Parts: sequence; C-alpha cells; structure tokens
Amino acid sequence: MEHSLLFNSLVYLAATVIAVPIAKRLGLGAVLGYLLAGMAIGPWGLRLIQGVDVILHFSEFGVVLLLFLIGLGLDPKHLWSLRRPIFGWGALQVGACTMALFVAAYALGVDWKVALIAALGLSLSSTAIALATLEERNLKGTPAGAAGFSILLFQDMAAIPMIALIPFLGATPPDRLDHDWLGAVKIVAVLLGLVFSGRYLIRPLLRFIAKTQLREIFTSFALLLVIAIGWLMQWVGMSMALGTFVAGVLLADSEYRHALESDLEPFKGLLLGLFFTAVGMSVDFGVFLAQPVLILGLVVGFLALKSAVLFLLAKWFAVPRGEQALFTFLLSQGGEFAFVVFGAAATAQVFSAQTGSLLVVVVALSMVATPLLLVLHDKLIAPRFRQDRRSADRIEPQEDPVIIAGFGRFGQIIGRLLLANRIHATVLDHDPDQVDLLRKFGFKVFYGDASRPELLRAAGAMTARLLVVAIDDVEDSLKLVDIARRDFPHLKILARARNLTHYYDLMDRGVAILERETFEASLQLGGKVLEELGFAPKRAQDVVKKFRLHNLRMLLAAYPHYKDQPQMISMAKQGRKELEDMFARDAVAFEAESRGEKADR
Repeated sequence: MEHSLLFNSLVYLAATVIAVPIAKRLGLGAVLGYLLAGMAIGPWGLRLIQGVDVILHFSEFGVVLLLFLIGLGLDPKHLWSLRRPIFGWGALQVGACTMALFVAAYALGVDWKVALIAALGLSLSSTAIALATLEERNLKGTPAGAAGFSILLFQDMAAIPMIALIPFLGATPPDRLDHDWLGAVKIVAVLLGLVFSGRYLIRPLLRFIAKTQLREIFTSFALLLVIAIGWLMQWVGMSMALGTFVAGVLLADSEYRHALESDLEPFKGLLLGLFFTAVGMSVDFGVFLAQPVLILGLVVGFLALKSAVLFLLAKWFAVPRGEQALFTFLLSQGGEFAFVVFGAAATAQVFSAQTGSLLVVVVALSMVATPLLLVLHDKLIAPRFRQDRRSADRIEPQEDPVIIAGFGRFGQIIGRLLLANRIHATVLDHDPDQVDLLRKFGFKVFYGDASRPELLRAAGAMTARLLVVAIDDVEDSLKLVDIARRDFPHLKILARARNLTHYYDLMDRGVAILERETFEASLQLGGKVLEELGFAPKRAQDVVKKFRLHNLRMLLAAYPHYKDQPQMISMAKQGRKELEDMFARDAVAFEAESRGEKADR
C-alpha cells in the first residue's frame, strides 16, 4: 500500500514522539529510541512506511548538517592543531581494525577479496551515532570525545579511496585511468572553489542577506548553502558530510556563525532523528530470520574484535582509563558508509547481493547494539571510575542579587570583596575539591556546570540582578553568556576576558562591562618598574593612567576590524607610534618643568 508524504510524516513523528521519551526515561538514550521506532513502523514491523531506501538517502542530510555545524565550531587553526590525531590516530584505527577483521575473515575461509572489502567497510564507524551521542552527553570536550571526533573525520575521508578501490577487485576491472584523472581534477577544483567562495563570496552574500532583516530568507540561504555544497561533493564522488564540514570550518570565524548555528540546529535534530529511524526500518529481518545464528555470531564477533582493537588503541592514544571503555563503545559499530561500500562491492561483483545484504544487516544490528553497550557502560563500568566525581549539587532556589560563575583565583577576589561588604552571592564552580574547601570558609558555593539553564535557574537567575562570568575556559565562558542572554535577558552580565580575542567575542554578545584578567595587575607592576628606574611616583602613576586610557581607546577603535588581521596590524603600529609620540612630548614637558623648578629654587 502506497502512502502519501503527509501520512508518512504523521507516522514518523508519532512513532518518535512515543518511543524516544520512553527510551530516555528508561535510560536507554534517544538514539536507541529512534532505532526502535523505525523497527516498529518499518517493513518488518507494522509496515506503516514503505520506500525505506529513499527515506534513508534523504535522512543522510541530517549527518551532513551535523558535520557543517561541528565545522562552524572550529576555526582553521584549531583544525590544523588536530592534524596528528586526525591523520595519525585515524589512519592507525582504520588500518588496525581492517587488518584484524581481514585476518579473522580469511582464517575462516572467506575469499580474500570479500574479506578485504568487508574488513574495510566494517572498520568505519557511524558518524551520526557517535557524534549524536557525544552531543547528547556533552562529551565533545573530553579526551575520549576529542579522539573519537578526529578518527571519525579521517574515516569520512578514508571512505572515498575505499569505494574507488572496489572496481579494481571486481570480476572485470575497467580501465579507469582517464576517468580517475578527471575525477581528481574535479575534486581539486571543487575544494579550491570552496575555499575561495568561503572567503570571498559566501560571506558577502550572508552580509547582503542579513541586511534584509528577513530571518526566513537567512534560514533559506543557510539551507541552500549546505544543500549546494553537499550536491557538489556528491557530484565529484566525495563525502557530502566531509565537504560541508570543510565549509563550516571556513565560516567558523564569520560574524554570522551563531546565526547559522541557531537557524540550522532544529533541522539537524529532526533529520538526524529521521536518519536513525530509517536505519531501524532498514534492518532486513528476512535475512536475519533465514540465518539467525550466523548473523548473531557475526555481530557478536565483529563487535568483540573491533572493540578489542579500539580498546588497545585507546591506551596508545593516551585516553584516560575512565574513558577508554566509552571511546571503545562509541566507535565499535559499523557506519553509514559501510552501506555504500557493500553496495558498490555487490555492483562490481566482488561478492554476491546475498553477501551484501547479510553484511548490511550486521552493520545495522551493530548500530542498534551501540546504545545498549553505552547503557552497559553507564551501569557497570563508569561507576568504578567515579570515586573522584560527583553529580551536580541539588540547589534550593536562591535569591541572592549576584551569581558568580567560576570561583578560581579571579572569582574568589570578587566574592571576598562582596562578602566583606555584607553582599551575599551564589557561586557555581565545576571543581569539587575547590567547592568543598571554600564551603569550610563560609562561602555559599555549589558544584555543577554553570552553563546548564536549570542550574542557573536554581541559583536564582530569575531574580538576581548581576551575573559575574569568571570561568577559566573561554568556550565555556562564551557558552554561558549565550545561554544567559537567551534565557535570562534581564541579567546584567559582567565578564572576565582571558585575552583580546575573548574580549571581542564577549563584546559581540553585547557584554559591556569587561575586565582583562591580567591587564590592571600588569599596569600596576609596570608603574612600580618605572619607579625603580627613577621615575617619581606621581609621574609613574600618570604614565600608567595615560597608557590605560590610550589602550582602551585603541581597543574600542579596533573592534570593528578585529577579524581583519592586516588592518589590526596596521592599527597596532599606528597606535604604538601615537603612544611613543605622546610620551616623548610628556618627557620634554617634564624636563622643562623640572628645569623651571630648579631655576625658581
């Protein structure tokens, strides 16, 4: 029975709205909820939805959006700093897993070509499941999350040569030399075009569209941008997700980064959910029921062997002991590109369609198993490594006028100053030892992540007047400011800036009261240095005051140009020359004044 798009949408949304909250309530995670929903409504469940292949291809756009948004969160310098884990660790993971799986399959009597392609496809992991899990659990910043992310990026790149290799292993390998040269030229041209467009075409277009002040047009352009880049990547035979990730990185320092993130986030969530649901629908239980023992044995053997290799690599990659099992389970399943690799292998007659179907079911079931393995990790493994950790404190609703986020050496001075003046503040900090120590000194300190809206609300953000952001980590600081401005717009924010870039990022978010953490102390010590060199105390303080005013004036003047490095360098040189000239004039005036005083005497 053929159903309309409207009916399919109704079934999909109803299934996910029912299944996902239940799975979350049972502690199974959202991903498993989507997978189970897909199994229930698919061809082997209630048969409410047909055309699973079409839905699966369309829903892969969720993975594309996910990679684009992740790219927006990285700048090229940060990406370059990850070159070792991406290309070193990534190549080692793919190579080691391929070798182990190939040896095991060949030892069981599988033809070497079949064993090689199966091993290559199964060495890849699911970008969608792993990254969605990292986001859901807020683990991207952990060593396990960072290592997993780097390896997944390499896997997306490695899938391309794997697919290109398959025709040469087929029954009648074609002469593809001319075609390969043409394909390579296309890939290079598109990548160069992407770099050029990201810098000189897309940004001016975003600026032009933003000036229309029509939010829906900006959202439409954001979707158009991602779809166009994905289509180009597909046209040249590259990974759509990898291409859009590169585009995201190129726009990471754009002034429209946050607008793009907020506009695309809802589409990413919906399409990723559709992707997981489609994977659940694509599990061919006909193949499974024909050979259940064989398939279960293959799934268990595959997961065990790949997990063993990943666990050994986790030690090699210096992943902390408490996160090694998590890293292993995150990457243990088969990935989306395995479907493509096995489909291409069946077309090239490297192995039969039946073998391809069997391997696809193994991959799909390994995806279903991943959330279960993570639940096992949470219940049995993680508690053993939590002796030095604890969950966020339960906070009774607070009514203090000030909330201080971060109570290290910077935040403590503010807290002590307020307490000395009998002004009470609610303090949030993420260091449990620090929290316990400060409580002994009478501070009202709570343990937890200050960027969690529910924790801020419990800390009294609805009634407080001021939020002092004194967090060490720059990204966490900016995240907290974003959440506070979105959920508690009445709160006046005063923030500590770690450096000049952080200062400007905070200004971008409308934070008007800012202090650079080392600036005032450096100025005061600089004044002491001048005094030791013979400057009169009054003159030294006057020099410090003029330097402070000039620096602040230059800081504000440079703000509109802080993303333009040549302009910033030019303004810095001009400012330094102005400062030198000003102090030279002051020195002449001081000498003249000194001579006049001596003459009077």
